Amino acid sequence: MKIALMDAGMGLLAAAAAVRRLRPDADLVLSSDPDGMPWGPRTPDDITAHALATAGAAAAHRPDALIVACNTASVHALPALRARLEPDLPVIGTVPAIKPAASGGGPVAIWATPATTGSPYQRGLIEEFAHGVAVTEVPCPGLSDAVENADEAAIAHAVAAAAERTPDDVRAIVLGCTHYELVAERIRAAVQRPHMPPLALHGSAGAVAAQTLRRIGEPPAPGAPTQGTVTVLLSGRAAPLPAPALAYAEGRLLRAVSPTR
Repeated sequence: MKIALMDAGMGLLAAAAAVRRLRPDADLVLSSDPDGMPWGPRTPDDITAHALATAGAAAAHRPDALIVACNTASVHALPALRARLEPDLPVIGTVPAIKPAASGGGPVAIWATPATTGSPYQRGLIEEFAHGVAVTEVPCPGLSDAVENADEAAIAHAVAAAAERTPDDVRAIVLGCTHYELVAERIRAAVQRPHMPPLALHGSAGAVAAQTLRRIGEPPAPGAPTQGTVTVLLSGRAAPLPAPALAYAEGRLLRAVSPTR
């Protein structure tokens, strides 16, 4: 079994680690686009072009499924990716976990990039899945870039700034960018208020990994032998896992198997 994941940068690490935990025997292909990032400021057509190129590099390794481990690419490029690759290659997108977060009744905060915050896409998800629930959209300028570069000072600054914009009574936070899942516990520590119930954080990685296995008809097998390989593609070039990835537990988990050159 071989699962490919794509993103502009290191946001794919969370979903890749989730797949690795469910199926340690699966080969992974991690395709990112450091030459073209960030994708967020690009036009939708430009994002789609970069996403198609990044997906194409992964598809050349003949995976059984492709995870679009990027909210921006899922918003703008998912129809084009599916038109290009399916039905031969199942394509699984990433959607912010607004529905499970809202099921607890709220209040809910959605941390997302400035481009996604307030967008028709996100507002539509709120209307569909969180109608009647108090939802605050919290822009997080600079956070994804800080995570991408493993810049501890910049991460701390961006998390603190977003925490100040988050209401004190929030009970759940949706991590609306895959990069944010890599610093989830830092986000929790910044937002958790004394004498309040534990804050719930809702990412997408676990659900996306489980959905991918369902799409290809494979059950979870966390006890399988840890023998899956990792292939890293940086703008189509084979490479080792980038050094900043090793600042995160997810990156260190994937390094347990040497990347294929």
